[in-house]
Amino acid sequence: MAVNRRVFLRRAAAGGGALALGGAAARAAAAPGAAAAEAAAVPGGFPDYRYVRTLLRPDQLKYNPTGEIIFPCIRGVYDKLASPLGRYYLYYAPHDAPGGICLAYGDSLEGPFTEYPDNPIVSNVWSPHYDVSHVSSPHVLWNEDERELWLYFHGENTTTRLARSTDGVHFTYDTEVLTTATQPAGTTETSYARVFRHDLPAKNARYVMVFMRNNTTDHRDIAWGWSADGRSWTFAQEALIDHAAVGAVNVGGPHLLTNGSSAYVVYNTDKESGGDLLITEVGNDFSRRDHLGVFHDSLDGAPDNGRSASPSFGTMNGVPYMVYEAGERLAGSIALARG
Repeated sequence: MAVNRRVFLRRAAAGGGALALGGAAARAAAAPGAAAAEAAAVPGGFPDYRYVRTLLRPDQLKYNPTGEIIFPCIRGVYDKLASPLGRYYLYYAPHDAPGGICLAYGDSLEGPFTEYPDNPIVSNVWSPHYDVSHVSSPHVLWNEDERELWLYFHGENTTTRLARSTDGVHFTYDTEVLTTATQPAGTTETSYARVFRHDLPAKNARYVMVFMRNNTTDHRDIAWGWSADGRSWTFAQEALIDHAAVGAVNVGGPHLLTNGSSAYVVYNTDKESGGDLLITEVGNDFSRRDHLGVFHDSLDGAPDNGRSASPSFGTMNGVPYMVYEAGERLAGSIALARG
């Protein structure tokens, strides 16, 4: 079933089909031979990311309460912090209880990364702010206005929180930024949020959040919101990417990318729906819903084993990289792909 699904997506992306092409990919699709093949591989004109190596495995980590890690977030801090542990900080977490926001650091995106010795840097109990079963899905934003690293993370699955730091290691709790109470009736989960600096003048907003939303039907969609300051949010009630619109059972792990004059959301499907990363063009004002097909085709063998998820992106020496969750859900590792 998964193989058929992946073949369908590739054909749709290459040929127009039920999934529309846009931007550079549409122009290349009109050309014969190699150009058309490249269009199918990199819709939206983005690099074709290829697996390089695995960066972190749970069994190699000192803090490993559950034997699984998810949701990487890579950040270059060499030009932001006074005395960083390394040039790059890699945040990640176990999902299952107790979870825990963790940090590794290194001087190259290609590794090696060293586990911070006092992980987790944020735990599932932070008195007097919360006491929950688990915390997970760290996303760190460099807030240029405040000259701080802002950490968004969930715990429980109904609540996304914000903590702030001047060194990327020691955080101060700030506030809740997203709960199921802000969403349509029947919403059961609001988690896996990432926040980006992205201007929406018509909404008086300077930040955009994309996140996974579940409801009583148990089908997960991508939802979104906007904010002037990254703390107080307004949320769209309609899904940004409906699972059914891309033929999936569930979608999640969204990340915002921009290319030229448009914006795109890259997100994962569950293994039942193919296990690949898909891409949808939303436009700079988030008014478009052009589903472009497969962004990254997960490897059938290790480490992906048919599933790639929760991508995070960075650039080193002009070379683009993608750090992602590789492997079956709750049995994976953190891998690196190079454009």
